[in-house]
Amino acid sequence: MREELLAIIERNSRIDLKELAVILGAEEIDVVNELQALEDEGIICGYHTMIDWEKTSIEKVSALIEVRVTPQRGQGFDNIAERIYKYPEVTSVYLISGGYDLLVTLEGKSLKAISGFVSDKLSTLESVLSTATHFILKKYKDHGTILAKKYEDTREKVTP
Repeated sequence: MREELLAIIERNSRIDLKELAVILGAEEIDVVNELQALEDEGIICGYHTMIDWEKTSIEKVSALIEVRVTPQRGQGFDNIAERIYKYPEVTSVYLISGGYDLLVTLEGKSLKAISGFVSDKLSTLESVLSTATHFILKKYKDHGTILAKKYEDTREKVTP
């Protein structure tokens, strides 16, 4: 039940508990208890709402920052990753393979705000060797959700 439960709530965390119990073929109280156990174990870390900011009047810019760092003896990348993720502008930090060590995602009000964060805060950290900034121009799919739906012509076709 655990794997199926996680897959369902990952796609829709707002699903009604009664409906979830029916889908899983379980009692509602068992589903509630399992969800609580998953939260207590730190497997479920939070519940989030995905917003397509382009459809609002709110100005928001997102960027992916590749960061090359010097790992610290006995700590690896953990300390520098923690310093970075504590900034409120940072939405996620990943340890990655390849030419860079960390992938940092940021949100800001403008390109200038993101650039300022990278140059004034991120690049000045002691362990940071270099950064590469990639601004997100358009999101097509995010967290499994398609945001840029293909236009479908709904007009009736006329044939001669």
